[in-house]
Amino acid sequence: MTSVAIKICGISTPDALDAAIAARADFIGLVFFPPSPRNVDGHAAAALAARAGSSIGRVGLFVDADDGLIAESVRAGRLDAIQLHGEETPERVAQVKDRFGLPVWKAIPVATAKDVENVQAYRGIADLLLFDARTPKDAALPGGMGLSFDWSLLSGWRGRPGWGLAGGLSPANVADALERTGAPLLDTSSGVETAPGQKDPELIRAFCDAARNA
Repeated sequence: MTSVAIKICGISTPDALDAAIAARADFIGLVFFPPSPRNVDGHAAAALAARAGSSIGRVGLFVDADDGLIAESVRAGRLDAIQLHGEETPERVAQVKDRFGLPVWKAIPVATAKDVENVQAYRGIADLLLFDARTPKDAALPGGMGLSFDWSLLSGWRGRPGWGLAGGLSPANVADALERTGAPLLDTSSGVETAPGQKDPELIRAFCDAARNA
């Protein structure tokens, strides 16, 4: 069995939260980005945080957000980490980390080897680098679209700490993804849904089981 951290992103309902906890996921992702079908407001985030208690880590996902939204969301969701999923520069990542005193994860959109090379600018600044599939330029969302990328682009990252894999991961391909990349953290969202934003408890369980049994 494999020791790997698992994050179920885009949790927005009590049932989905309960399923992630029951499947022994390590983190849930709370999306604070109104265009997303997985968006939660402060009230919903607070209710989910109260229900979760200390049973699972909570990561807040933001897209080029200002400090006001991040501060409100950190309080409401009692966040354990902040995930920046937009065009945030290394300087902005450092600002967020200094301002809020929480670990900061930076999502890195990947389509080519150069995208992986460019991540060097964030090393030593972001606490975790999350390699995700680059979405089309005209896409309404920066992630959560079920897209994957060529995992062989990460071959040079095998064994390095402080990173994770996202983008199109599902119960059907997560074992292969783990074998090919050695990712210490796996992040899924649309891969455990029946429709955008509609998490399926059985898919969540299947994903966690497949990842751990790989």
